Amino acid sequence: MAAIATGRSAQNLKELRDELHYVDPASVYFHFWGGLLRPEFGDPSYHNDFARWAHDGLHNPALAERLSVIDPTDHDDLEVLRRAVIDVIEDELDRSDAPEWTSRENRFLFIRSQIVIFDTGIIVDEPGGLPAAAASMSRSSVFYHFIDARRRTPRATEDFTTWLTDLHDEEHRELCTELARIDPFYGTLAETKSSLVDVLERFLAKGGAE
Repeated sequence: MAAIATGRSAQNLKELRDELHYVDPASVYFHFWGGLLRPEFGDPSYHNDFARWAHDGLHNPALAERLSVIDPTDHDDLEVLRRAVIDVIEDELDRSDAPEWTSRENRFLFIRSQIVIFDTGIIVDEPGGLPAAAASMSRSSVFYHFIDARRRTPRATEDFTTWLTDLHDEEHRELCTELARIDPFYGTLAETKSSLVDVLERFLAKGGAE
């Protein structure tokens, strides 16, 4: 995922709210999901950039907690997700007598995402090959196939479920149900990969679930 500056920023909560109304949807996406691909040196308790900034920039841990529990997988699209963030911020503004400011150096910088795709040369012809292929995936490949796929596939599912459904709808229905239970947002990409491989191996490595 490439990070591209938008030129938009915020130094207080009102400015953050106002910018969120107009910023590119790809920026909302980046600030929720981009952290999974970055080396993480901050507090892992906060699961998106808005929550981290509320804590580190505005020193408002209560607001940070409310923003951190917003799970993007619970929202149908980026516009609904955008609205969820704005609603939390507006509620906080209604509670506050004056907007909380941070220094210019600590202002929130809106970044948007752009996916750059490279062919790995790995091809799976039948479902039984998925466990080994998944085990060899890089973090970026996990992100692309298990997370980013949800905003570009017709059923808003990850690529594994999309492919299995198209090939063998009934035969792999239970497997697809298990894959849908993996929530990639509150863990690392390594943890998501581990869960993915575990599910695929249980259902496919020996020809089915035990």
